[in-house]
Amino acid sequence: MKNYLNTALFILFALSSFAQSSDNVWNTLSKITFKKEYDELLGFKVDVPVFSEEVQALENQEVVIKGYIIPVEGYKSHKEFIFSAFPYNLCFFCGGAGPETVMEVFATESVKYTTDPIYLKGKLELNASDINRLMYALNNAEQVKNPQE
Repeated sequence: MKNYLNTALFILFALSSFAQSSDNVWNTLSKITFKKEYDELLGFKVDVPVFSEEVQALENQEVVIKGYIIPVEGYKSHKEFIFSAFPYNLCFFCGGAGPETVMEVFATESVKYTTDPIYLKGKLELNASDINRLMYALNNAEQVKNPQE
């Protein structure tokens, strides 16, 4: 019985160390709170993200993340776009999710639009000060194959 328990614990530990997979980056990015701060330019209080230590640990780190390209007005190119944890009909811009579920992407090469989920790899940037930008950006991004294939 003890051997089975040890084996089960080992498997759970191995899976949890693999847990920061592309699918779980969004889970980590959701670990935020908000505080109200007065914005001089707007003249009223706005919600400012407060990133958890887990989120802060990802800043300027290379991550692989799975998500959906969101076609939005002002879509600049296939190198600059919005990426979401959820498909278009469930994303932040449709009112189906929070602002922590989307990010700006700045890719090194064009990424072909698809409604299917894709994987991107790039350096994660956090933003708590510029209200004209999203909270997250993926810089020097490139499309990659499913890392679990």
